Formats: sequence, structure tokens, C-alpha cells
Amino acid sequence: MLLESTNQYSIVLEAGNGQEVIEALDRGIKADLIISDIGMPVMDGLEMAKVSRINHKAVPVLIMSMMDGDSHLYQAFGAGVSGFLTKSVDADELFFSIKKVIAGERYLCSSIAVKILDGLIKSNLSLFSKMNVIDISSREIEILQLIGQGLTNAEMADKLFISRRTVEGHRQSLIDKTGAKNTAMLMRYAYSNGIIG
Repeated sequence: MLLESTNQYSIVLEAGNGQEVIEALDRGIKADLIISDIGMPVMDGLEMAKVSRINHKAVPVLIMSMMDGDSHLYQAFGAGVSGFLTKSVDADELFFSIKKVIAGERYLCSSIAVKILDGLIKSNLSLFSKMNVIDISSREIEILQLIGQGLTNAEMADKLFISRRTVEGHRQSLIDKTGAKNTAMLMRYAYSNGIIG
């Protein structure tokens, strides 16, 4: 009713499950967009999206669901949907998302996007706050600077007049202290904290 009230859209089919949608498309019904729930009998929205992507790739799928958990979101985009909305979106966002998806873009409703963004910010702040309280020796700072210059462990050992084993020990100590999983993360830490410029 909401879509038809705008006089911009016409509903060509209402279906009770995903199988009915696929059968209608197979029969040749023409549609610019499928709006679907996830939970349906016979064939759910995600399975329908997978089948539709294989046989009717030109028709994008926009999911509207009460299920806004991360797993449903990733499964939906993994199944090939073009957009994901919660059923709490207002009419303006619904119409905006429809335009985006029909235009070939992907869309994620603002409430979920903000939740994901907040989670990313929180996890990154947590990581860097842990890294910022560590105590790095002057020798470890030298090692960081030389890693940043692209020197190997052997070259650093020669430059600092220490053994290669000692360099490796300092490098491992830095990784342990910062919680960095690899040299790239170690360098990111060093740059973000002004140790190397």
C-alpha cells in the first residue's frame, strides 16, 4: 500500500514464499526489484536470493527483516542481496533504498550501519588504548625506526653492533608489548604514536 500510494511503483506480484517468486520469474514476469523477508516457509528469502542471482541476475533483491543480527546481515549479502533494511525503517529511507538498489547500488539501513561503525570504532579504540600504555625502551624505538626503513634483522644487527638474535628478541618484545599480529600492525602503531614519522 505504501509503495503504490506514491504512484511511482506498481506491485506485479505478491508471494507467500521464495519459491513462488522464483516460479513467477521463470514464467517471465517482469520486475525491477524483489522486496523480501528472510523467514518464509518452503523457500526463505536468502535461498530465494541465491537462486534469483543465478537465474535472474538482473532483478536485485532488497531484504526487509526484523532479524538485524550480524550473521543474518552477512548471510544476506553473501547470498547476493543488494540491500538490507530492518522493518523499523521509515518511509523516506525505504524509498531512498529502493532508488539506490534499482540504480545498481548496494544499501544498508542507517540503524545497522551506525551499529557496525560504533563497533569498529570501539574495537579500534580498545586496541590502540592497550597499545598506548606500553613502555618501549630506547633500543626498541631504534629497532622500530630501522624496521620502518626496511632493514633486515641482519642489517639492523650490523648497524647497531648487536647480534642478530638480540635484534630478533627486541622485535618479538615489541610484538608482545603492542599485541601486534605482524610487522604491518607494528608499523601502524609506530606511525600513529609518532615513534617514526
